[in-house]
Amino acid sequence: MTTDVRLPAVAGMFYPGSATALEDEVDKLLRAVTHDTAAAAEAPKAIIVPHAGYIYSGPIAASVYSLLTPAAERIRRVVLLGPTHRIGVNGLALPSVAYFSTPLGRVEIDREAAATLVDLPQVVIADPPHAQEHSLEVQLPFLQRVLKDFRLLPLAVGHASTDAVAEVLERLWGGPETLIVVSSDLSHYLPYAAACEIDSHTAARIVAFDPSISHDEACGATPLNGLLLAARRHHLGSHLVDLRNSGDTAGDRSRVVGYGGFTFAEYRSEESRHEH
Repeated sequence: MTTDVRLPAVAGMFYPGSATALEDEVDKLLRAVTHDTAAAAEAPKAIIVPHAGYIYSGPIAASVYSLLTPAAERIRRVVLLGPTHRIGVNGLALPSVAYFSTPLGRVEIDREAAATLVDLPQVVIADPPHAQEHSLEVQLPFLQRVLKDFRLLPLAVGHASTDAVAEVLERLWGGPETLIVVSSDLSHYLPYAAACEIDSHTAARIVAFDPSISHDEACGATPLNGLLLAARRHHLGSHLVDLRNSGDTAGDRSRVVGYGGFTFAEYRSEESRHEH
């Protein structure tokens, strides 16, 4: 087995570069969450979180990650999917390295889970799509602070069909020990009012399990649609946790990026089936 480590590419840019500052920043974002985490029907099976710099999207990501606390002891595998921004790839790329690292330490790659995908033609082993990719990296410090002990299966998603992504997720679905994380922002560089309108419509389609979201509506539409299809097949319940944009957090309202936080969980009871 390789002992190579994928080093952080955006530490000091998208999030603080020192361990102490990063730990403080993530913990501050999590403490600032105001919703009642105890109100969650079940710990999520899957989540959708944004991936911008923490000053912009950190509060929205934290609102979702805070809901994982009740399941922190049992989540042992995180399947993390995000779009490629720098290096294109046909299919879904697994890295060859043994660890991903952040200033908070190393996270071991789940090679056993990766081995279950080797026969799928849409899965390739390729490190270049991961090397500078921020969509996956920025999720790791949140996971490191919220979860206790987990292994990671990171997939950089390029050109792939919704069915192809859903097939990969089906292989990795597992039980309560497995969390699926899809990294995606929503609309990009629209005026504030237009972004609010479009993102609200997109959010409604996401919670309705509509697997036809476009890349103009969500940059991570490919993994997002695959998750929606798989979650619908597994009869999960959906919930919009947070919907804001950079104009709400730290940006100019003339040109904003949209951020949404969503959870997908097993229904706790027949009654809860009608809440969404």
